[in-house]
Amino acid sequence: MKLITAVIKPLKLDDVCDALARLGISGLTVMEVRGYGRKPRRTEQYGGGDYSANFLPRLKIEVAVSSGEADRVVDAIIAAAQTGRVGDGKIFVLDLAEVVRIRTREKGADAL
Repeated sequence: MKLITAVIKPLKLDDVCDALARLGISGLTVMEVRGYGRKPRRTEQYGGGDYSANFLPRLKIEVAVSSGEADRVVDAIIAAAQTGRVGDGKIFVLDLAEVVRIRTREKGADAL
């Protein structure tokens, strides 16, 4: 099992969610975050305006999938989130040791 964490531009959320839905991914978590990459000070477009900031608004998406699905999910996120401009984001893929569904106590892949 894998935990895929993607940090994307907020305006790409619907595109990423649609891409994941087409793969049959039914659950994910979205968090509002702020951060910066290699160049902490730069001008960025957001909400129709240009501004310079140290911490830019981003969304962090987390989705747990089987190991066999991970590459397809990563490819779908890239295709949906990529603008070709600086700040498109990052994707992190981590191994999951265990998953437990609280309601049923199912474990492992059955809990996904």
